[in-house]
Amino acid sequence: MKRPSQSFEIALSAIACAVAAVSLTLGSYVDFLLAAGYLFAIFALMVPLSKDYLWGSLLAFVGASLLAFLFCGFAIFQVLPFLVFFGLHPMLNWLQSRYVKKFSLQVLCFFVKALWFDLAMWLMWAVVLVPIFGIESATWYPFVVQYFYFVLFIGGTVFFAAYDYMLFLCQRSVNLAVKRIRR
Repeated sequence: MKRPSQSFEIALSAIACAVAAVSLTLGSYVDFLLAAGYLFAIFALMVPLSKDYLWGSLLAFVGASLLAFLFCGFAIFQVLPFLVFFGLHPMLNWLQSRYVKKFSLQVLCFFVKALWFDLAMWLMWAVVLVPIFGIESATWYPFVVQYFYFVLFIGGTVFFAAYDYMLFLCQRSVNLAVKRIRR
């Protein structure tokens, strides 16, 4: 089978960039669609990865981030979690599934990604949730406020284990869907 042309990579990456930028923009304008916007943008970035176009996915990530930043009126706080974690995570998973074969390195990769996720969630709490949604730490649930870091790091790591596994499964689904494209 011959290698697809570079124009196909550019076209696939441009479509992924456009879908991700629209998803992030819509999520930033409608507050309750913010998480859905992140998820659709993640799925869009998986499309070039399904054809092993890492550079295309990276350029789609950069382009979608810049376009969403412009379309959101330069509100970096809306796009920050995508920039810090959610946009880069599919590419890191692709690299991990492609190049890391030993179980001990797989476990190490998981713990590094889990720590990265927990720090990104802490940043999202401090920079996005409190200022934008008005969640005040003092008026929120007393248990969560008192044990915030335990809840964040232990609960975040448990949640990340499920999220990471689901993202690997979603990449497989995207791979099967894009496999039908004959280029």
